[in-house]
Amino acid sequence: MQTAIDLDISDQADTDKVVARLRGRMTVETVTALLPRLLSVQSERRIDLDLGDVTRVDTAGGWLLCTLERQFAQDGRELRIVNAGPDVQAIIESVRNAMPDAAPPPGADRSIRARLDALGRSVSAGVGFFLELTGYLGIIVHRLFRTLRHPRTFRLTALVAHCEDVGLRAVPIVALMAFLIGVVLAFQGSAQLRQFGAEVFVVDLIAISILRELGILLTAIIVAGRTASAFTAAIGSMKMREEIDAMRTLGLDPPTVLFLPRVLALLLMLPILGLIANLMGLLGGALMAWIDLGISPMMFQTRLLEGTDISHLFVGMIKAPVFAMIIGIVGCHAGMRVGGNAESLGRMTSNAVVTAIFAVIVADALFSIFFAQVGL
Repeated sequence: MQTAIDLDISDQADTDKVVARLRGRMTVETVTALLPRLLSVQSERRIDLDLGDVTRVDTAGGWLLCTLERQFAQDGRELRIVNAGPDVQAIIESVRNAMPDAAPPPGADRSIRARLDALGRSVSAGVGFFLELTGYLGIIVHRLFRTLRHPRTFRLTALVAHCEDVGLRAVPIVALMAFLIGVVLAFQGSAQLRQFGAEVFVVDLIAISILRELGILLTAIIVAGRTASAFTAAIGSMKMREEIDAMRTLGLDPPTVLFLPRVLALLLMLPILGLIANLMGLLGGALMAWIDLGISPMMFQTRLLEGTDISHLFVGMIKAPVFAMIIGIVGCHAGMRVGGNAESLGRMTSNAVVTAIFAVIVADALFSIFFAQVGL
């Protein structure tokens, strides 16, 4: 089999071009030796590269031709490829589209106009993302009302399974977290209040902090880390394997089958997890207050009932459904944005966790401002 390639250069003085004729095979075995020979052609006139006698061209040969075009263009010379068959032209075009941009990336524009442009694009992307989440909220609400009108379409087994995964399996980590938070609050609070002889007010500190803010907030953050990532991974994997398209082909509605049971499971289980967190936080605070300050459990209970209004518990529990909706919508939305590769799945899973936690903290801050304004 012929593996060599011949190069014949003819300088046509009566024309404005130099013709370089190739004979043989432009394959991976020959391009290494051929490239410097072609680059060494010295001519300020146009160079025609004649491929009429080339018997075969593979992708390595296509790379050689595309590299020559770029190099000659950088040197200010003109290179034309002539007498190339349709197959050769197709290979050249495919390689040309696949090759990276040879031009160096432009330096960052640090002008005021560029900064304003970047800021505007970021704001526009943020607004678009918020509108997408709002659209998913509308889809879930619509499917919920449609399911209430047609109860037989609802998948109770899926709801129970998601309740177990979202709620029951999260109880140990939520309970441990809340217990330790109560211990830390009691320990740090007693160290400060002891200076003023007001150790007994550590009960109020623990109760208000846990019932009003920390109990439900930290529970939502833990659930966001567990559940938003799980929702994104599950739905994203189905999207990668085109299972969601198959569901639509079978007449199944993905929001009803995938989104609704997950969001309802969060709506049911997050308030329960919040109550468990409140109970364990108070238990941890009572234990540390007993050990560090000598406040007996009965005294802790008496001070808790006398000095803590039930409204603090209601303020915390009102946040739970909102946090649940945020976590569920962000997780489902991120899952549907997964592309066709594993890299996209990992990126969207990380984005879902970060977005859900950030949104929960922002919502908690807005709740705090609202309750402060209304006097609760």
